[in-house]
Amino acid sequence: MNLDFVEAFYWAAALKNVTRAAEKLFLTQSAVSARIARLEEELNTSLLDRRDKHFRLTTAGARFFTDAERLLGLWRDIKTGMGSGPRGPVSLRIGAIESVLHAWLISWLERLRVEQPGLELQLIIETTAGLHDLMRRGALDLVLAALPVHEDGVRTRELPSMPMGFVGKRGLHTRRRYTLAQLTQGGFLTFQRGSQPYVALLDLLRGAGFEAPRVHTSSSISAMVSLVASGLGVATLPHPAIHRLARAEGLRLLPCDVELVPLPIHLSWRVDPTSHGMDAVVESAAVAAHRNWR
Repeated sequence: MNLDFVEAFYWAAALKNVTRAAEKLFLTQSAVSARIARLEEELNTSLLDRRDKHFRLTTAGARFFTDAERLLGLWRDIKTGMGSGPRGPVSLRIGAIESVLHAWLISWLERLRVEQPGLELQLIIETTAGLHDLMRRGALDLVLAALPVHEDGVRTRELPSMPMGFVGKRGLHTRRRYTLAQLTQGGFLTFQRGSQPYVALLDLLRGAGFEAPRVHTSSSISAMVSLVASGLGVATLPHPAIHRLARAEGLRLLPCDVELVPLPIHLSWRVDPTSHGMDAVVESAAVAAHRNWR
């Protein structure tokens, strides 16, 4: 059995799309389709349901998907045991939300390059929703976001959450401590609608009896910092961003009689049975996240 054919089928099934599998394997779509067809000939059964345009596995295909993962994993272990490592640079496509960027992402990537000098890193900074979409399309290998990615073939690990705080302009917000009612008078800025910080802020305000708060939104921490510096309102930001950006713009953390819900961080990665490399990357990221909050 040709394992190149097995690998083509595995990624088409994992990504639920032949075109995405071709991009993953740096092949043409026709080449991936041809390899799957040859595998079906060898197995004497159909693995893909081709009756319409929607990607579907046959019953045999769903059963063989598990076998394919085992076969590729076994071959990976054999090559590792024989001292056969990857040839040439290995590409790692990482996606992260901006909050992680301002916390520990850069220091981790610097350490990762030392730990695995053969890696070629591709980095995308996006919203959680945008990162989830890219992961489902097979365009990312690893994601650091506020919510886990729920997808076949994707595993998730919860990392330490980030404390959140209220941030205001130093010249406007001069009290030593604020009540939530006092902060509400000037309006709020937070992350985009539907995000975890946005929902948490609304829940906090409504729970305190503020049913129609004025809440501005932005997907950019830098934009929120600039808006607060212009006097637009009070922002809810993760503490690392406050330390790195806000103070330089004349902003300050505003102590309040209520606390914001911390921003959860989840590490999601796509299982690759052809390589042990991702296991080491995941562990490295987890160590970096925990070290940041010691």
